[in-house]
Amino acid sequence: MNIDIVTPTFPESIQEGTIAKWHKRPGEAVARDQVLVDVETDKVVLEVVAPADGSLTEILLPEQTIVHTGDLLARFVAAAGGAVATVPAASGAVTSGAASAAPVTASPAARKIAAEQGVDLNRVAGTGRDGRITKEDVVGHRPGVAAVSAPQPTPERIAEPAGRAPETAPARGERIERRVPMTRMRARIAERLLEVTHTTAMLTTFNEVDMHRVTDVRAQYKDEFARVHNGVRLGFMGFFVKASVEALKRFPQVNASIDGNDVVYHGYQDIGVAVATDRGLVVPVLRSAENLSIAEIESKIADFGMRARDNKLTMEEMTGGTFTITNGGVFGSMLSTPILNPPQAAILGMHAIKERAVVENGQVVVRPMMYLALSYDHRLIDGRDAVRFLVAIKEMIEYPAKILLQI
Repeated sequence: MNIDIVTPTFPESIQEGTIAKWHKRPGEAVARDQVLVDVETDKVVLEVVAPADGSLTEILLPEQTIVHTGDLLARFVAAAGGAVATVPAASGAVTSGAASAAPVTASPAARKIAAEQGVDLNRVAGTGRDGRITKEDVVGHRPGVAAVSAPQPTPERIAEPAGRAPETAPARGERIERRVPMTRMRARIAERLLEVTHTTAMLTTFNEVDMHRVTDVRAQYKDEFARVHNGVRLGFMGFFVKASVEALKRFPQVNASIDGNDVVYHGYQDIGVAVATDRGLVVPVLRSAENLSIAEIESKIADFGMRARDNKLTMEEMTGGTFTITNGGVFGSMLSTPILNPPQAAILGMHAIKERAVVENGQVVVRPMMYLALSYDHRLIDGRDAVRFLVAIKEMIEYPAKILLQI
């Protein structure tokens, strides 16, 4: 049976992609659901998998080719007697959220795991955009069962990021230059950074926060927290997300965005958490963070971090957001100016915790201190409100009971 392998259906926010790497060659035996090719977009790498046992007969588009939804990538022949996976009407195994005739909307990864685990998708509540069922929804539907993930990516699976040094050492005295194409994701990051500088009136205000009370709470309860919450680690990010949520409620303009001549005020707090990967910075979003406990926040952030490094985040998870938090402190940064994540109006930057001498009640004491930075769009947020917003976060971190009491 001959099957056309086509480009995945891109979400509305993505117009095109690039063929990053072919994993299989014509004539090479392929098992059903094995990855055939990676298609890189400016946010994620989409995996196109084999619809059945068989082999590629012809690769029509080489690596680094720019492709659009539905472009014919290759031709595939199914082995005799091999079962063919259900694919979209466009006829091709895709992993990007193509439309399906099934009564439920689910990502291909979710469908694959559901089939392997025997989960009825009609019984799974979707948490993705428009109720879409994600892989995590399927895994979470069966507590205690680990996700059956796709094969782990290896360094050669994704186009090498620009600027990475060659593996082989040059001969002594040899002056090496190496030119590689910028990845689509890196190019998009560069484009958005320039866009921010040209289209916003970005300012940054700074403050410092005494971390000793939060540090004491963490030290006192981290073991019990992990035991009660199935191994979830108690970090600092959960406190900062909860403090940000409360501050955003008090200063709704910081949670707003500009759309043309209108200001859009969001009645929810979707908090983006910046995660650094080898391919660049990605910002998965904690949906409705106001409804999440600290344990749920820490669990989701840990999951985001692992899947970001494995390139397993979905488009739905990196779309939207009303406010962003970035933590340069994990890399040792003492102070920085975070750049806005448009169309959001503000971003909070956390930094390294360092013990410093401070004056408290007329006495010099040593405290673990952190510098905070809030970058904001001055077109929407006045300096007074930006300062008061950052002070509100500072006070809640310095007195964590205020987060619980919402005062």
